[in-house]
Amino acid sequence: MSRVLIVGAGAAGMYAAVWAARNGQEVCVFEKNEKAGKKLFITGKGRCNLTNACDVEDLFEAARSNPKFLYSSFYTHTNQDVIDFFEELGMKTKTERGGRVFPASDHSSDVIRTLEQEMKRLKVELRLNCRVEKICQENGTFTGVLLADGTMETGDACIVATGGMSYPSTGASGDGYRFAGEMGHAITELKPSLVPIQTEEEWVPQLMGLSLRNVELKVLDGKRQLFCEMGEMLFTHYGVSGPLVISASADVGARLEQRKLKLSVDLKPALSEERLDQRILRDFQEQKNKQFKNSLGKLLPSKLIPVIVKLSEIPPEKKINEISREERGRLVYLIKHLEMTAVNLRGWNEAIITKGGVSVKEIDPGTMESRKIKNLYFVGEVLDLDAVTGGFNLQIAWSTAYAAASNLENKYTDRRE
Repeated sequence: MSRVLIVGAGAAGMYAAVWAARNGQEVCVFEKNEKAGKKLFITGKGRCNLTNACDVEDLFEAARSNPKFLYSSFYTHTNQDVIDFFEELGMKTKTERGGRVFPASDHSSDVIRTLEQEMKRLKVELRLNCRVEKICQENGTFTGVLLADGTMETGDACIVATGGMSYPSTGASGDGYRFAGEMGHAITELKPSLVPIQTEEEWVPQLMGLSLRNVELKVLDGKRQLFCEMGEMLFTHYGVSGPLVISASADVGARLEQRKLKLSVDLKPALSEERLDQRILRDFQEQKNKQFKNSLGKLLPSKLIPVIVKLSEIPPEKKINEISREERGRLVYLIKHLEMTAVNLRGWNEAIITKGGVSVKEIDPGTMESRKIKNLYFVGEVLDLDAVTGGFNLQIAWSTAYAAASNLENKYTDRRE
């Protein structure tokens, strides 16, 4: 039996611990927080979108950084394998729109509890409030970890599962990048990813709290379309957020660093401009004597109406039967093209994941072992791997953790205490 030390009790760390222990290793997990899975707890607004039920090939489409590196780990431990893992341990799952898989209870705590109970059953040692200060090696081989209290813990292998820089409130501080850098690994540029977008229009904060469903969002750089999807978005005091915007940020972040971009929202994507005009005309005919500002209640959320009225440049008090065809045309265009100017992405406090990390060129894609330090592994968000929203980033955590734990089984199968 070998002794495996795991740094970090997040998704990847706990999953690696379970599989390493199932494969006969003695496992000790070090977690600097007072409890395991702090970031996992807030994932998916506390519901935990734990994977995506898409075809395995579609997992690669969702990956934004180094998808080819994930080929072996995704095929070796698939999204279905992850679903089966939790189901077999008694945690029921459900699949929602877009293939998103959640615990049937809608509680992320069930995911954490399932992992913790299995770790306990397998006699994994979990040390909370225990910070690793340094990872040690000798002649290019891992030897142990130095804890913050000065204690040295020796082991046969180490799995670094420290996560990234996102959500610092959960204890994320980039320790894994420091460990990797101290041992000569290259770290690619770190940036917040899957984040809300800041806009410059003064009317946007007036809509704070307004959620729009079934709208289409386009992100444009001049005439070039960078992103186009349908879904849900949310207005905030600084700009826009919600699933659509978060997804867009992964595709347009690099361009937004160079210049401002245009956001164009189609509030009625199911209707062509012609059909929308007919719908508005019908509504107008039913309310001929009303003022324009009081005529859009059937068409738009009440909070949005004052903004649309102002942007349309149609006088608010103008009677419906006095509105010209040209004015109505402006209104139709506005509803189909509500435009904002994106000025930048929000920061680490609101980032779901980290873009960048330990360079995968220095990691074996089949085992997650460092090519520089023997018996040292990196898994999950600490690596230069990221994907769009929808459960794909957690799938990266599960698959890479499994790859590392499985390699330990192969490496130490013939070893005896």
